[in-house]
Amino acid sequence: MEEVETADELLAKQHRKEKKDFQAKIQSMKNAVPKNDKKRRKQLTEDIAKLEVELNQKHDNELRQLTIASPVEEVSNALDSVNLTTNDAKQTRASKAQKRRDKKAALEQERETRIAEAEVENLAGSRHLEGVKLKQKLAERHLQIKEISSDGHCMYRAVEDQLLVRGSALGFKELRAQTAQYMSSHIDDFLPFLTDPNTGDMFTADEFEKYCNDVSDTAAWGGQLELKAISQVLQLPIEVIQAESPSIIVGEEYDKPPVTLIYMRYAYGLGEHYNSVEPFRDLSNEEDG
Repeated sequence: MEEVETADELLAKQHRKEKKDFQAKIQSMKNAVPKNDKKRRKQLTEDIAKLEVELNQKHDNELRQLTIASPVEEVSNALDSVNLTTNDAKQTRASKAQKRRDKKAALEQERETRIAEAEVENLAGSRHLEGVKLKQKLAERHLQIKEISSDGHCMYRAVEDQLLVRGSALGFKELRAQTAQYMSSHIDDFLPFLTDPNTGDMFTADEFEKYCNDVSDTAAWGGQLELKAISQVLQLPIEVIQAESPSIIVGEEYDKPPVTLIYMRYAYGLGEHYNSVEPFRDLSNEEDG
């Protein structure tokens, strides 16, 4: 005899189908927007997050309604769904195999719900919010983010990109070397700000020398000390735009247009990151033309 699906299993099947249809809808929405249209893709991301939240809320409400339903109502709903007319007593007496299937379906539903919630949380998390705030700040200045690879050289590569626009061919490797040389020859300006992370003691002369060698010869990440040195080397001010705080200006004594960088705290799993900027381009208008 054909086994009867319980209300839990029917609802889980329905939710799986709705999630599958929703993923297909998302893919169709993504395919409809060009990858280089950052403005429309940003709006698309927010729309998808909203739709995902609504779907999850719908599923949660249906699960709660099923939980408070009486056993008789569960059986009745299952019967209505599959149009069966078998004996009520037999239908309510689930076999051990059926119970195992019910439990497996419930666990699968719970897993899918958690995955969906995690995806929504990621969209609404620190990384997403940081990106939104930075885009708003840049839009006010008719700028947009120019992505720089996250390979440990990002700060120097971002400066290199900014210099290229100004007609300078100074590469990031040479920039690292000149930064290290400046720091090494101006030890009193930098040594007091460098301490051993384990002891809290100020660097020794040997430790400072190793630090400068790492700046020159490795992919050691750069920070505010290195930016100060770069500003002195280039004799240019450097502006660092960040989401949560006002911009930082290094080398204000130089009365020239600044090199502009973007500082991102949450952009990448590896940690902090620097990007460059470029003039804002309305790609949607370009495509229409």
